Amino acid sequence: MPLLQVVIVLIVVGVLLWLVNSYIPMAGSIKSILNAVVVIVVVLWLLSVFGLLSSLSGIRIGK
Repeated sequence: MPLLQVVIVLIVVGVLLWLVNSYIPMAGSIKSILNAVVVIVVVLWLLSVFGLLSSLSGIRIGK
């Protein structure tokens, strides 16, 4: 994946997270959990994109 696409995806995810945090009323604890989940998913995705986490493709959900 080209570096420009990675940067665009990061910008889109950041803007979407900012919009959710700014305009959707939620309890502070729920926002914290949402932010943590998004950050963890993005870090895992980045590790996978750069090939540092090749075992991520072997994870199966379901049967």
